[in-house]
Amino acid sequence: MDITEALVRPLADAFMQVGVFVALMLVPFAWARHRWADRLDAALERHRRLGPLGAAALTMPPGCGGAIMVMAVYARGGVTYGAAIAALVATMGDASWVLLAFDPWLTLQLKVGLLVVGSAVGYAVDALGVAPQRRQAPPAGAAARPTVPAGRRLALATPAQRLLSVGVLPLALWVLLGTGAGISVPVTFQLTRPSDVYLGVGLAGTLLAAVSFARHRGRLADDSTASAHPATLGESLAHGVHEVAFVTVWVAVAYLAWSGVTHGLGFDGSQLPVWGAAGVVVGACIGLVPGCAVQIVFAGIFAAGGMPLSTLVANTVSQDGDALLPLLALEHRSALLATLITTIPALVCGAAVLVLS
Repeated sequence: MDITEALVRPLADAFMQVGVFVALMLVPFAWARHRWADRLDAALERHRRLGPLGAAALTMPPGCGGAIMVMAVYARGGVTYGAAIAALVATMGDASWVLLAFDPWLTLQLKVGLLVVGSAVGYAVDALGVAPQRRQAPPAGAAARPTVPAGRRLALATPAQRLLSVGVLPLALWVLLGTGAGISVPVTFQLTRPSDVYLGVGLAGTLLAAVSFARHRGRLADDSTASAHPATLGESLAHGVHEVAFVTVWVAVAYLAWSGVTHGLGFDGSQLPVWGAAGVVVGACIGLVPGCAVQIVFAGIFAAGGMPLSTLVANTVSQDGDALLPLLALEHRSALLATLITTIPALVCGAAVLVLS
């Protein structure tokens, strides 16, 4: 077995074909989150009748930040339960980064479909009067945006100080991501073949991402309502590269697992229970698992050719990303019911794609 193709190439591809493109797409979204998060919160509360549609729309940018924002507003009573359900159905979580790097057009189609399905399910939930009993009062400060002390704002007044505030490890990752962008784009668009430099930068990037992953104990920056609202641009950059590292590590796990199966066993995936009607059920059930890690691996397997679109669709509708984690902490009854409710449209949509494909 060729060790380069079986081990080094999957690790390099995880960073160069996914991590780099996650970073390129994440920068404008990180800036928008830093700039407008509070305004979006207020808009949801002002237009409650448009809640499900607005909540679903907030999840269209990649990642979990939009959905977590909705969960925070729901926890303080600013939107209906239908709006919370709409956000959970519509979000693709961090698996969207993997799919964007793999097939942007397919990802856009899925996003539009999720917007429609999420909004429809949200309005249906409100029309049926589904509203689990909530706590009498949200935990103090549950949805509050963290603020930066005045002294710290003054201390970070210069651009150099703001840059250094990001941290050494995040800055090193940003440097590798910038280097990787110039190398990986021609390879991704098949203008050149992967070189030793491609493999070296990709391997270094994945290993550094693993260090970041381990340093944060495998947790994503978006797994709390506070960290989903970075208070400074430096925090946004550190938050963003943390998200890139998280996605890269789990994609590397998926790529290595698939490489081991294909190179070690000669297995092409057609025998796995992710095909046909069974695959739709499996995809929807995997979506019950909270968090993005398993969902990222699932999307990585799809990108590697290990499952059909119907299974991916069922998983995409069912999964709640990291948004379910803060909701579990703030309103556990609502969270448990929500993850069951989102499974229903997941089965329906997955079955529809299976029949039509």
